[in-house]
Amino acid sequence: MLRRSLLGALGLGSLLLVSSGAARAETAIKFTLDWKFQGPTAAFLIAEARGYFTEEGLSVTIDSGNGSAGAVTRVASGAYQMGFADINSLVEFNAVNPGQPVKAVMMIYDAAPFGLYALPASGIAQPADLVGKTLGAPVFDASYKLFPAFATAVGIDPQAVPRVNMDPPLREAMLVRGDVDVITGHYFTSMLDLESKGVDPATVTVMLYKDFGLDFYGNAVIASGRFIQEHPEAVRAFNRAVAKGMQDLVADPDGAIEIVLAKDPLADAELEKKRLAMALDVNILTPQVLENGFGAVDPARLARSIEQLAGALALEEKPAVESIWTAEFLPAADARKLGR
Repeated sequence: MLRRSLLGALGLGSLLLVSSGAARAETAIKFTLDWKFQGPTAAFLIAEARGYFTEEGLSVTIDSGNGSAGAVTRVASGAYQMGFADINSLVEFNAVNPGQPVKAVMMIYDAAPFGLYALPASGIAQPADLVGKTLGAPVFDASYKLFPAFATAVGIDPQAVPRVNMDPPLREAMLVRGDVDVITGHYFTSMLDLESKGVDPATVTVMLYKDFGLDFYGNAVIASGRFIQEHPEAVRAFNRAVAKGMQDLVADPDGAIEIVLAKDPLADAELEKKRLAMALDVNILTPQVLENGFGAVDPARLARSIEQLAGALALEEKPAVESIWTAEFLPAADARKLGR
């Protein structure tokens, strides 16, 4: 009788262990950023550091990236299940590679950080002054690729602006030296790089695309079509964890930068604080987000931006909104509220 009771107890214990192990089973996600570990992407690092991913049953590995186009390719190839990338790069990829679907599942930058930057010596003060001036940027820079759309919007011929390509570290240096008259780039990158080279930000002519009729969305959380199909609950869980990270980031920006520094001890704390503040002011906490919360998109607005993008890049195929974006994995509205 004792033996039977002992065996029963052991059997129950084994069952509990198996059940407990099943409860602890986690879905692994490899997640790629578009660039380095920086202030504007701290929400993902917060979700990792504070255990929000773990609470959702996820085991997430976050890697730095080499640009939005590279992040989209990583996710499409299956090397990464999810990532953070410019939605316009995603539109271009899906148009050229219809058999490798990747979708945006949560918008982070409600306003894209695309822009042009010129110094007083160039004589550029308004879009019309760009004609005959030399524009420089890396060939894969999103603002550079979309310059034809900007030129069309402001009424100048894109071909009337000569262009020069260079590696990313040389962009701002070439502008300061006068090798080019104007550059394109992300607002919170180019402005801070110019300042680090001794340029007074107040003297820079800044033309943000969003201020000239180009209502592009920016970076979003993306996921491979296969991962969405096989692990829809994991995508929802990932977004819930990041939403917590976003709320923490807005509530305590300095604390967010501490987490960035823990991930990358070589990062400059003051620089990243400035970068995050700029991204929050211009790209993340837009009037629409402050009123309605972050994460969602307006399908009509996205359709217009796809139209502009298709014209700028001469895309043969124009992807439909539903092939680029889905709202089915967004957290509840109150979980996406942001405010200061």
